[in-house]
Amino acid sequence: MEKIRTIAWIRSDFPEKFGIPRQSGIIEELKAEIVFEKEFRDPNCILGLEEFSHLWLIWAFSENEKAGWSPTVIPPRLGGRIHKGVFATRSPFRPNPIGMSCVRLESIEMTRDNGPVLHVLGADLLDRTPILDIKPYIRYTDCHPDAVSGFADRVKDYRLEVVFPEELLEKLPESKRAAAVKILEEDPRPAYQNDPARRYGTAFAGWDIRYHVKDKVLTVCEVVPYQSRA
Repeated sequence: MEKIRTIAWIRSDFPEKFGIPRQSGIIEELKAEIVFEKEFRDPNCILGLEEFSHLWLIWAFSENEKAGWSPTVIPPRLGGRIHKGVFATRSPFRPNPIGMSCVRLESIEMTRDNGPVLHVLGADLLDRTPILDIKPYIRYTDCHPDAVSGFADRVKDYRLEVVFPEELLEKLPESKRAAAVKILEEDPRPAYQNDPARRYGTAFAGWDIRYHVKDKVLTVCEVVPYQSRA
């Protein structure tokens, strides 16, 4: 098999994995950019792409390459105790570290230095994630309204109530506030962590949002400039 190449990289507001939505498209307010590698910056490569509203991104779990895999995983939404087969989940710990995301194509910008840059909405990717391929989403084949989603259907409506004091929310750029609240509503914590006294931190858009959770209520207690935890 010919070696798979990186065709592009994504620029997103997530410098860390913690806090990234568990599925693409859940938070459409999330903005990201796709910048092509030099070899693929020929505008002919995307000729006709502007006719589509949504795209499939095929990408690599670049932070999980050495993590290995297991035949079963524990989906976080199921309480951290129930095992499911790896191929019945979208766990990042897979035999091949490959992910896929469906995103909305907001616009295509022709730039002098980077060629065509794709502006997308709803991406669930870490900043600098390598993109392996891009394919158009085709409604009449890719959309199945009668599809059954197994255990995922049982937890799709799970949300936290978010208390985000106005003086802290206003520290974030106005264009990022709605997305930040929705990220927190999705409950970024691992399912096995449920200590109401524990303070968590989610890095987003250059800020570290710190909070605690009790009885399904998430309360933001601090917003400070992000500093890498590495």
